Amino acid sequence: MAMVVFGLLYATLAVRLVQLGVAGDADDTAVAAASSEIASARPDIVDAHGEILATDIKTFSLFAEPRRIVDADEAAEQLSMVFPEFDRDRLRRDLATNAGFLWLKREITPAQRKRIHDLGLPGIGFRSENRRFYPGGPTAAHILGTVNVDNQGIAGIEKYIDDSGLSDLHDAGFAVERGQEPIALSVDLRVQHAVRSELASAMQRYRSIAAIGIVLDVKTGEVLGMSSLPDYDPNDPSQTLDKDRMNRATVGVYEMGSTFKTFTTAMALDSGLVHINDIFDATKPLYISGFTIHDFHALHRPLSVPEIFIHSSNVGTAKMALEVGIPAQQEFLGKLGLLDELHTELPESGAPLKPREWTKLSSVTISFGHGISVSPMQTAVAGAALMNGGYYIPPTFRPRTEAEAGHLARRVVKPETSELMRKLMRMNVLKGSGRRASVPGYRVGGKTGTAEKVVNGKYANDKRRNAFLAAFPMDAPRYLVLVVIDEPQPEEQGLPATAGMNAAPTTAAIIRRIAPMLGVTPLLTDPDEGPATTIAAVE
Repeated sequence: MAMVVFGLLYATLAVRLVQLGVAGDADDTAVAAASSEIASARPDIVDAHGEILATDIKTFSLFAEPRRIVDADEAAEQLSMVFPEFDRDRLRRDLATNAGFLWLKREITPAQRKRIHDLGLPGIGFRSENRRFYPGGPTAAHILGTVNVDNQGIAGIEKYIDDSGLSDLHDAGFAVERGQEPIALSVDLRVQHAVRSELASAMQRYRSIAAIGIVLDVKTGEVLGMSSLPDYDPNDPSQTLDKDRMNRATVGVYEMGSTFKTFTTAMALDSGLVHINDIFDATKPLYISGFTIHDFHALHRPLSVPEIFIHSSNVGTAKMALEVGIPAQQEFLGKLGLLDELHTELPESGAPLKPREWTKLSSVTISFGHGISVSPMQTAVAGAALMNGGYYIPPTFRPRTEAEAGHLARRVVKPETSELMRKLMRMNVLKGSGRRASVPGYRVGGKTGTAEKVVNGKYANDKRRNAFLAAFPMDAPRYLVLVVIDEPQPEEQGLPATAGMNAAPTTAAIIRRIAPMLGVTPLLTDPDEGPATTIAAVE
């Protein structure tokens, strides 16, 4: 009888072992299938000097094999003590099934892993995964973008990398481990930090709701820095769901105000219909199609082209646009890339908003930056074309040489037009609305833009979006800086909240920090800053 009992016992064990073996094969298949979804490795992203902007680190994720769990109630109870956020009843039901594999929590901490390990629960295990880490946190968030829980790019350069072939490699079973060639960007981390830092200071100083900053190399089209605040920390992807943290630099489209006078002036001069010495009557407002066009600081006298630009005359600018005509205006703005969506390596971009019917009134308002909305990046790229000798160069976040840029460049204005625009912008900083953008020794030039925001279908005179478009050094421009500050408040009571009072000094603060980093040698004595500088110097 003892032999029979022991025989039955061993027979039962043998059957159970066979069952476990068969179930184990099935479970291994399920685990293997799940393993194929484990976050694959991504290449590092580095800045122009090789500094790491994004990299992979190893992390652990928690999974369950419900078929192997002995007591689902106990397992659910113990796991809920480590992860209080778990729904205990739902977890108990999931663990009591006959499933082969179940993810419980991705990317757990080392402390959580140790606590689970010490519980010794059968059917509970860990998988090593790749997790994306951004050492700079939010410093370059809108450029880098972010990834999902499976380490797949869903925004910014991260998505560009996937769309450029990485996702295909992963689908084919390749590139699952580290060791891939880094992805180099044109972004200079030092410049990027300076831009973001100064924008953050400006938001606090002027109590604004948002700020944007862009730095371009006008010879190559490379983006050296781009920041949009409020931003987010890509190490915490949940922040990306906040609509206030959108990338305003490339996605947002706005009326850019008087910065558009830069393009209107260049258009007029390049057409040959307007000359630098021409005079336009700005003694009184312009009446057109039932609307009245005023000057913010009216001088009530005829103005030369340089005076129109420096004093930011709406009336004078409008009359120059009318002199050129609607078809030529449309053609010129189209050449500068201001009428079509701008495409870069970043998948996020906004299409311009332009009038359905380009009327005479539309032409006038567009001449000084109202009635058309474009992205700040489009504005910066168009401005660069007027500074580099007259060539439109598509922007890029990847390294590009001047020779490579030359193959992509197309002429949009004559060299002499570009030279005149450089002189006008320099004069505006010396004598006009951009005086607070001056940085001694670095020969800054620029144009202010104060645009009233549309609220409930009407322009609100107490809500503005201010901009300053600048370049330096103006004798041979190499870098362009655009700053936009959304709804700034007066720094002191009684002072205006115009672009010259906030966007211009913010631009100066950025240039003061980045110029030495970029190797721009300051002039100890600048002849432009002498008392003899006059409007005639532009002619």
